[in-house]
Amino acid sequence: MSTEDLLASWTGPSSTSEQEKQERTERMIRDAVRAHPAFDGVSLRTFAKGSYPNNTNVRVDSDVDVAVECNEVVYWEESTPGAGRAATSGSRYEGPWTPTKLRTEVAGALRARFGDQVDASGTTAIRVRSSSARVEADVVPCFAYEYHLPGETRRGTRIFRKNGDAIENYPDQHLERGRTKNTGTTSRFKKTVRILKRVENAMVEQQVHRAVPSFLVESLVYNCPNTLLRRTTWTGTVGAVLAHIWESHQGDAEPAEPDRWLEVNECKYLHFAAQPWSRRDAREFAFAAWNYLELG
Repeated sequence: MSTEDLLASWTGPSSTSEQEKQERTERMIRDAVRAHPAFDGVSLRTFAKGSYPNNTNVRVDSDVDVAVECNEVVYWEESTPGAGRAATSGSRYEGPWTPTKLRTEVAGALRARFGDQVDASGTTAIRVRSSSARVEADVVPCFAYEYHLPGETRRGTRIFRKNGDAIENYPDQHLERGRTKNTGTTSRFKKTVRILKRVENAMVEQQVHRAVPSFLVESLVYNCPNTLLRRTTWTGTVGAVLAHIWESHQGDAEPAEPDRWLEVNECKYLHFAAQPWSRRDAREFAFAAWNYLELG
């Protein structure tokens, strides 16, 4: 099989049967949360996030991320002019729906439905193990969050780790901007993401490169110009994308705005100190993938 044929075969999402399991898993988790007595009358939003709803998932990465967002509390922060994207003030909450209580009740709802298949020992997500009828799922308790800038309010979620550290995500913006990028590249953005996720999986399986987070892979492709993604062959597209990633990540220092790369949501920088990856990780992934595909 030629490289072009191999890449073309890697453009599709996970199989129909796998997608059915993903949909069933999300539905079962939503039903478990809805049936939990402690949540009666509580404003909750339960939804899938990540590669599954964004349609960039592949077979090996077919687990489902589900957020259980409590809207009884809205955390907020606001920026200060001249402070870039750094928040300088925010809200504190001292009511009943604390992060600990929300996590405890979400875990209880899941155990009532899935029994000993629930593992709440992680620092952030609650894992629901797979079965013949469903895929593995990471369920993340979180709260409504707003980040206020002059003339703009960004609405996302705030997740609390067990140690109290907070993480802000923007899943709705991720979904919307991913779709816009896909439309602007005649549906080649998500296909290219799937190719590179499968390349990453193959390199890990064959022990030629370490694992790279799928979120990072998707964000790296997102930051590439649409013209590169609209090339006429998959070999040309993937080669141009990998070269652009590699060239753009020379050196470990971040460039000044507006040249810094962003997550797909365009609300957060892709690279900063708290991220579990670095510019070097992106650079080395692009180099390894180029060599693995023997792109010359």
